[in-house]
Amino acid sequence: MTHLDSVKYMAGAEVAGSTPVVMSSPELRAEVRNLSFWYGKTQALNGINLPVADKQITAMIGPSGCGKSTLLRCFNRMHDLYPGNRYGGEIRLYPEDRNLIAMEPGLVRLRIGMVFQKPNPFPKSIFENVAAGLRVRGIGDKRVLNERVEQALRGAALWDEVKGRLHESAYGLSGGQQQRLCIARALAPQPDILLLDEPTSALDPIATARIEDLLVELRRTITTVIVTHNMQQAARISDFTAYMHMGKLVEYNGTNAIFTNPKDKLTSDYITGRFG
Repeated sequence: MTHLDSVKYMAGAEVAGSTPVVMSSPELRAEVRNLSFWYGKTQALNGINLPVADKQITAMIGPSGCGKSTLLRCFNRMHDLYPGNRYGGEIRLYPEDRNLIAMEPGLVRLRIGMVFQKPNPFPKSIFENVAAGLRVRGIGDKRVLNERVEQALRGAALWDEVKGRLHESAYGLSGGQQQRLCIARALAPQPDILLLDEPTSALDPIATARIEDLLVELRRTITTVIVTHNMQQAARISDFTAYMHMGKLVEYNGTNAIFTNPKDKLTSDYITGRFG
């Protein structure tokens, strides 16, 4: 399967009370199929089904502890860094139709970029932060590195601000600049999917607006999945939204439909502030 059917796709169709949704047919970049996840003996995700449309922004919203970040970190196998965690189900990556859950974790992380809640630049220069992933991939040619670093910094709307100090410490940048540097670092290896886990929660409103504008611009070239507690942010920048509750996917649809005409009462109660 490489496209959403033109007559349906409700990612939570197996969840009680969900309703099929009529949607257009964007090309899929990935697809979560019946995914469950356990931290040791504790089940954190239960039978998740979720399409990820190519070159679109998919937002995941829901109350704290609902499984948003857990699901996001399944995409790049971050959970494999800790013993005792296990998966069930699949995450298919298209167009190859490969299962990310069955691949070697290191190879998965070469293809799925991630930006975390707080900026986490390496204790290196601005240039070496962006080049880090390229060097891991065996790229050592100076000309290629220079081109790819500049391209990534331009993609993260940071080039004009740092081009004169590429070899200075990344710690000299402001918080917002550091987060855009982390986005550039994730973009440099040209990943299949960019994951963002609450990327603006530690930033001021001005820096947040710049990151949001950047993500909307990047939508032309990269598939993005973002976890956010900020429903206004999801409404502003995402094309599709998934609402999660207690480890299950309750509802998935186009963002406008989720926020103006939710089909499930749990979704409606959360969006209207009755809980969460």
